[in-house]
Amino acid sequence: QVQLVESGGGLVQAQGSLRLSCAASGRTFSTYTMGWFRQAPGKEREFVAAISVSGRTTNYANSVKGRFTISRDDAKNTAYLQMNSLKPEDTAVYYCAADTLVNGPGYDFWGQGTQVTVSS
Repeated sequence: QVQLVESGGGLVQAQGSLRLSCAASGRTFSTYTMGWFRQAPGKEREFVAAISVSGRTTNYANSVKGRFTISRDDAKNTAYLQMNSLKPEDTAVYYCAADTLVNGPGYDFWGQGTQVTVSS
């Protein structure tokens, strides 16, 4: 079982920055693909960013490219999402997820989420 705990959310003005953290339990974090997703009120959950096991490959939703950066620190069992130039439309609950491949492809463990609110 993998436990993921997000932190770093909060209220920020437009054009501000936040850094989200996702701390993972277990000793095999370095073998997980990690992702960030978000869900705004009344909308479906959407993909934000992902980082490969090696950390050399990252993917981003078009809506956040150039503004958000995903990273990982395997020594700390932690993934990060640096969010710059925030916009009101970035307001959502942000979730981190781990693809451990234990249950086949796909994200199989999720955190509880952290609220990000961007005021205009």
